[in-house]
Amino acid sequence: MGKNRRQSALAKSIQSGLLRDPDRFKKTAWGKIIAFFTFRRIKLIRHEQDLFAKLRQEVWNFNEDEYQSSFHTTSGQAPLKMIGDLGYSGSTFFGTFDGRLVIKSLPRRFEYTFFETDFLEPYYEYMHRHPDSVLVWITDYILSPYVTLGTLCGCAPAHHIIMENILCGQADDPAGNRWETYDLKPIDYFYPERDLVPAPLVSEDTLSRLADTFNDKLRLWQKDYNAFWEAIQADTKFLQEANAVDYSLFMVRIPATSSPKVLGRRSPWRAGIPSTDGKWKYRAVILDFFWARHKLHAQAMSGVVQTFNVVGRQGPMSITTTADEYRQKFLSMVKEMIEVYPE
Repeated sequence: MGKNRRQSALAKSIQSGLLRDPDRFKKTAWGKIIAFFTFRRIKLIRHEQDLFAKLRQEVWNFNEDEYQSSFHTTSGQAPLKMIGDLGYSGSTFFGTFDGRLVIKSLPRRFEYTFFETDFLEPYYEYMHRHPDSVLVWITDYILSPYVTLGTLCGCAPAHHIIMENILCGQADDPAGNRWETYDLKPIDYFYPERDLVPAPLVSEDTLSRLADTFNDKLRLWQKDYNAFWEAIQADTKFLQEANAVDYSLFMVRIPATSSPKVLGRRSPWRAGIPSTDGKWKYRAVILDFFWARHKLHAQAMSGVVQTFNVVGRQGPMSITTTADEYRQKFLSMVKEMIEVYPE
């Protein structure tokens, strides 16, 4: 019951933050005092509202009215639906009821400070130059303008990204139960965020969702492969320059007969790249690029897991590698997944 109340309060905070006009929000001394004693229903506002609006409208061709309508609910309906949490990072996930968008919390300071101070502006500029990038579209960012007891105690995360849902259209697809999802990382790495956590602390369901193996091939025509591979190379080069590691390729395989809706610009890997055998369409995005090697927490964790590795001999680790090495491993993983066919 307590967990449900927490989730409900957080969902209402997120919805209110996305509907609140940050230009009309004013900080006051009294407001700071009241906010500090808030545990669950914390106040959130949009961060860099104009920047994200330009991305949505100028780069990704969103219908702004449709986008904003995703956060409105009818009478008696919950503001957002809980998708779940991954257990290790403390991140929570909500989805809009129309299936278009996902909201992910960033509870760890080294993640949201990297995103705000190091990554956001380069990401904005990069997306303008690469509108068909495979990097996930981050459409909004909301945060708490006040320090609260809820955020200090970990009861209510204060930073949330809103991003496209690559599963958009599944709920309305008659063949939606045949959609397959894969969260892929280079398999020759040891992942301390998974393997250092004692098993009793997390569920088997959480364990099963951390990493996947794709035991098949992406069968692509040469022209589709060329465009996809060019985008993957450019995106990972950008992440390398940002010193990011531990990101993953989230891939969705859907029946070829399905024609689900998409949000905004119909880039090939969002609409679905057709397989050469006529059986499937492939969607793909690169996710979870918030672990930067130069952030203090990542450096501290590297020392911990390096020590552990001396004892456990687990092999190369995702968070002790360099951004260049991780990129090369990632590219090798993607390339090995693909079979190219001439036109």
